[in-house]
Amino acid sequence: MKNEILEFALALADAAEAEIMPRFRSCTVNWKPDGSEVTDADRRAEEVMREVIARRLPGHLVLGEEHGGPQGPTADPLWILDPVDGTASFAVGLPIFGTLIGYLERGEPQVGVIHFPAMGETVYAAKGSGCWVRVRGENAKQVKVSATTELRQAFVSACSASPSDIDPPKSGPAYKLSALIPKTRRFRFISDCVQHALVAQGRIDAAVDAVMNPWDIAALVPCVEEAGGVVTDLEGIRENIVWRPNLLSSSNPALHKQILKVLAGQG
Repeated sequence: MKNEILEFALALADAAEAEIMPRFRSCTVNWKPDGSEVTDADRRAEEVMREVIARRLPGHLVLGEEHGGPQGPTADPLWILDPVDGTASFAVGLPIFGTLIGYLERGEPQVGVIHFPAMGETVYAAKGSGCWVRVRGENAKQVKVSATTELRQAFVSACSASPSDIDPPKSGPAYKLSALIPKTRRFRFISDCVQHALVAQGRIDAAVDAVMNPWDIAALVPCVEEAGGVVTDLEGIRENIVWRPNLLSSSNPALHKQILKVLAGQG
């Protein structure tokens, strides 16, 4: 059944791409009440995916960034959609954006698809079936996280310096990103879902996201975990991970613990 759901999720990604790519570099940009961008591609791609789910899987619930839906671990079964993760990049014509499709049963992520329409690459996983990457025109290949266990040897990324001690929030914790950066072998800021897809593929060793929503997280979890990695929030909590406010993905528990300690100001 999970493989059938995975194939369906991959088809959803293709349906979203058909709405997104004709609008790439020619989209209409509007602004949400929170100050973030939204485009006609975001809205239409989510609408199409919702239509396909309703037609093919009646009774399945849907939560999406643009059109809302039920939240919390009791919503079951639940599709969580982010049609364009990285709308800021998409809106200015940068190809580093992705479509995120997650499928949950009893609150736990079972299937995840991270699709990069402009780059022709898809990272995907189903629980118990490993993590795979498919580049347009090539056969799919199974991928694994890196073997790096020491922070001083690690390539670590973050989506943004905000909120952290570099750019402190008005309220809430300010994670010690300034302490983390010099302890790594290499550090880069990498956009949105791209950095977690790189962790799953073993290209980098860990990725920090200080502000996340369910539609940002759901697709990432199966991909990183099925590649052999670890995901928690920045407090080290894995339970109900999709509903946590932030995310750390790492290649293994040893590295993960070191990063959590430094971010908490204890290392």
